[in-house]
Amino acid sequence: MLGLALALCSALAPAPQDAAKQRLENSPRHHEWVEMQRGERVVRTFVVFPERAEKAPVVLVIHENKGLTDWVRAVCDRLAEEGYLAVAPDLLSGEGPDGGGTEQFGSTDAATRALYARDAAAVATDLDLVADAALALPGADDTKLFVAGFCWGGSQSFAFATRRKDLKAAFVFYGSAPTDPAVLEGIRCPVYGFYGENDARIAAGLPATEEAMKQAGKTFEPVLYAGAGHGFLRAGEAADASEANRKAREEAWERWLGILGGGS
Repeated sequence: MLGLALALCSALAPAPQDAAKQRLENSPRHHEWVEMQRGERVVRTFVVFPERAEKAPVVLVIHENKGLTDWVRAVCDRLAEEGYLAVAPDLLSGEGPDGGGTEQFGSTDAATRALYARDAAAVATDLDLVADAALALPGADDTKLFVAGFCWGGSQSFAFATRRKDLKAAFVFYGSAPTDPAVLEGIRCPVYGFYGENDARIAAGLPATEEAMKQAGKTFEPVLYAGAGHGFLRAGEAADASEANRKAREEAWERWLGILGGGS
């Protein structure tokens, strides 16, 4: 009977996306959709303001290849709970049916295909646009900009660090690094990596990245979480999450917030 009860509890427990919706609905913090614009380009961006008296460091959060989901928005809320002004651009803004964004795609597969079809230079321009606009928001400390990304967004956060001179730190969650040593020369801040041991597709490239960053004289501090798979920060929230993914998620959040606190 106990086994049956546990199975039922597991089946009824909220999935990560459901838990994200609950966090967003119950959050006391101010959430806002902001249309950040430069020229004719508009990037719809989810913004969460922290509850603090002083100006807040800004964290630019770059979504996965699924587009801007409730889970990513909930990550922003968690960051704001810790005192950061978190902004998450929908990098599919204007790319969906009828000129919409992530929400207009019929499936995550369709959103992923559209995201991978985007021009890399256009994505880079969008990220700079949003970063500049975020630093100008009320309550933002325009001297403290951080970036974090997951999966596809992790790769984008690494690339963002090669271009953005005012960046304090980049947090790369299971994303690949630029392979051109000349591109790495542009990095001016520490890069912190979060990787799953069982994510061989990404982890296999770590030694080469470490060596390239070392040769370039850059700070790169990766952590490989034992037994964890790709996407463990999301997967570790699930009721049926493996112990390795659950542990990796907890440790990664603790590390991430600790580094942010030390740099803000």
